[in-house]
Amino acid sequence: MQDGTADRHQAAQAARAAWLRVLVLAAPAALEQAVGRLGALPAYRLLRKPESGMAMVRGRAGGTGAQFNLGEVSVTRCAVTLDAGVVGVGYVQGRAHRQAEQIALLDALLQLPEWHQRVHTEVVAPLAQARAASARQEAAVAAQTKVEFFTMVRGED
Repeated sequence: MQDGTADRHQAAQAARAAWLRVLVLAAPAALEQAVGRLGALPAYRLLRKPESGMAMVRGRAGGTGAQFNLGEVSVTRCAVTLDAGVVGVGYVQGRAHRQAEQIALLDALLQLPEWHQRVHTEVVAPLAQARAASARQEAAVAAQTKVEFFTMVRGED
């Protein structure tokens, strides 16, 4: 790829990762409501029906040390295709088949220029704002438990 093309591809991948993160972190009920507000959606076909499985979760000792297998977590995945040939994917923690399918459909719609702005404005942006508000509330609650320690000099050497 040429330099400019590689930059555009990287930017598109980063944007897609950002909207997928918002969709995955959304509460299932909020996602359901947001999809419902879009009204009639284009027909799609399941490339991979929603299916649940397990994924290994890895951690690092102390956050920076050697990696180790922490355990397994259930994951549901789904892939859809639209008549326009666009493929959308959805992965979600747990056994949420409907949620994985909705994420895959929204991912596909967000890749279409004629749907991107509408889906972003009516679904992704409100879900991102709700997630940010929730994070601020959690931070405020956690800040109430903050303890500050200080040491007084005893005057001895």
